[in-house]
Amino acid sequence: MKCMKRLGLVLCFPAVLAFGADLANVKNVYVLRMSKGMDQYLANRLTNQRLFQIVTDPKIADAILTDQIGEGFEAKLRDLYPPPPSPEPEEAEEAEKPEKPAKNAKGDEPPSTMSMFSETAGKLPPMTVNSSFSRAKGTLFLVDAKTKEVVWSTYNPPKDASSRQMDRTANDIVSRLKHDLNKK
Repeated sequence: MKCMKRLGLVLCFPAVLAFGADLANVKNVYVLRMSKGMDQYLANRLTNQRLFQIVTDPKIADAILTDQIGEGFEAKLRDLYPPPPSPEPEEAEEAEKPEKPAKNAKGDEPPSTMSMFSETAGKLPPMTVNSSFSRAKGTLFLVDAKTKEVVWSTYNPPKDASSRQMDRTANDIVSRLKHDLNKK
């Protein structure tokens, strides 16, 4: 039985080291806009304590600090890191286009099924998912910019929206982050 426990401990040890490696690799952080201006207080505290380099260009950031994850965050990531443009269509693809349908007696082309659906799809409002998971007040996430994995998070809601309380909360958050970095 003791042998099994030791084996389990030996197998878990590399996983603990691998988890800490992600946070230790973070040097440049891009801070997304947060509710009640918390982003400004955090950027100030992180800069003053020289814990991370705060960058204004998301393309050079190792991680992103945000107060929400989910669809809204994913949309913001698509804005910050747009996918590369698709390659130009080749002549072979153009040759495979279907023939146009015949015109009716008035000389108009009959409406295609695809055009009806695409017109309707463009007019529908976007679907939203109501989830309290992505809007938990006081929760912060440090997300790896390349892998999009959460490498660190904390829950520390401010008691009120006063400047003094927001700064105190930002200081507590940065202290916790510093402690977690030193543990690794």
